[in-house]
Amino acid sequence: MASATLLAKENGISGFGPDDSESIVQALKRYWGYESFRPGQEQIVRSIVSSRDACVVMPTGGGKSLCYQLPAVLDAKRTAMVVSPLIALMQDQVAQLEQMGIPAGFINSSLSGGERNETLQRACQGAYRLLYLSPERIALNGTPDWLKRVPVSFFAIDEAHCISEWGHDFRPEYRQLSRLRDLFPNHPIAAFTASATRRVRQDIVEQLRLRDPLKHISSFRRANLRYVVRQCNAKAQMQVLLQAVRRITDGSVIVYAPTITRVGETVDFLEENGIPAIAYHGQMGALARRENQEKWMADEVRVMVGTIAFGLGIHKSSVRAVIHLALPKSVEQYYQEAGRAGRDGLPADCLLFWQKKDAGLHAYFIGQISDHEERERAWQRYHEVEDFVNSEECRQLYICRHFGELPKWAECGECDACAGVPDWLEEAAHTQKREGRAFPAVLTEESQATANPRALANGPDAELREYMREWRRNISRQKGISAFIVMYDTTLDQLCATRPSSVSELRRVPGFGEKKTQMYGEQILAALERFRNGERALLAMPALRRKRSDFSKRARLWKKLQKFASASLVP
Repeated sequence: MASATLLAKENGISGFGPDDSESIVQALKRYWGYESFRPGQEQIVRSIVSSRDACVVMPTGGGKSLCYQLPAVLDAKRTAMVVSPLIALMQDQVAQLEQMGIPAGFINSSLSGGERNETLQRACQGAYRLLYLSPERIALNGTPDWLKRVPVSFFAIDEAHCISEWGHDFRPEYRQLSRLRDLFPNHPIAAFTASATRRVRQDIVEQLRLRDPLKHISSFRRANLRYVVRQCNAKAQMQVLLQAVRRITDGSVIVYAPTITRVGETVDFLEENGIPAIAYHGQMGALARRENQEKWMADEVRVMVGTIAFGLGIHKSSVRAVIHLALPKSVEQYYQEAGRAGRDGLPADCLLFWQKKDAGLHAYFIGQISDHEERERAWQRYHEVEDFVNSEECRQLYICRHFGELPKWAECGECDACAGVPDWLEEAAHTQKREGRAFPAVLTEESQATANPRALANGPDAELREYMREWRRNISRQKGISAFIVMYDTTLDQLCATRPSSVSELRRVPGFGEKKTQMYGEQILAALERFRNGERALLAMPALRRKRSDFSKRARLWKKLQKFASASLVP
């Protein structure tokens, strides 16, 4: 650390902000409402504060954003420049920071010319602690001129694996970020990603020309996730999907389909079987995508069916299952997408139901790649996925080794390779084999009631939780922001578990910083008081209950029709 500080001073930059434990922890409590850091966060924060470069690999939900947002807060006179790949992600991050009392802005194509000029002017005046830009914006010829007028503290590169041709989501415009070292040789650069192999990590360091960077590589094991891989035919796949979704009685579900057509078919299939679901894919308009995402985030609809376009930057902790309906294009992509489950640390399932014909779809898309070397890399990634699904070793162990980690343990004890196929899935397979048909489309009410025991972890009072979720939904609609920006699921659960009766008690709930307590404290306390006096959530999600009711009626009607048909066939 001392050498990094010396290097910074030699380059004309001193460590910014006070570098004592008390100030950093005070900022953590003041803005984020947390008493302590997650593993690895404090070391990364201190490295950036001392003006040292960093390369950080931390799993989804590990708290990467805080690692660069907190150092930015500690420098009251300069601005951290954050390179982020998605407009929606920038907007959510900025809205969240503003809710915490941290000045932040973004510059992207969603702004009008006047808005962009105003943001640039304010940035040059040092009005923001963080300013978000796209990699395309950095590549524009005019960017260096105005960027040099901004009092920059450091650069943070999010989704840094996109810079590597060896990565699963290579974006050529990310290569332009290599110019940052030439344009700003005295400013530290910190790169962040959730999924990067050893080769990709090396490429990130080389492309960004990081100098003596702190390299923080978290373990790739997600102990609360259970990986289950199963080969299916087309009919069996949809019926297994249906059973898997029905078993999730609390929390949300993400279903990844390989094509836009399959997204629509899957949504229709789930709806026809009494499960409300919404779609997300690249051919939808931006407004429609945003609306569907908000419905899912606000728990108005539990099941989101999307292509790989969905998920980047999603901050929803209560996802109890991520289900893939085709082979992903790489192990890294699968790890990143499956990792959106269980961000709250509670048990969650990662289910991969694939078909033999997936190979043909992969071959088609890989064949569209004109660059020979990139096509070869794509084939290599596909063969790695094949090895993963066909492997008989622990899924967690396989993933860790894929990313270059060498665990001392041999098995996780939870995945299908370690603990076997779950009973419900094994029973479904036997039923299909015995009866020679797809799984029954209509399940009995008894089978619907058999919930996933892993998903039913101890939690706060269900009625209070739904009541506060409804309060959060109303606030998010009023303010036009995502529900998670008002309050994370984990914070909402803590709130329901502790049931504070004063502002000082509310302030002790993790996730309530000073600004958020000022904004919502009295409203939350009033809502809790109304709940204590007997008020309950309105008929939450009436469409969901109506469809479930209709489904139950259809199930009973189907059973009657079956009995009638059987009776009619008796001679």
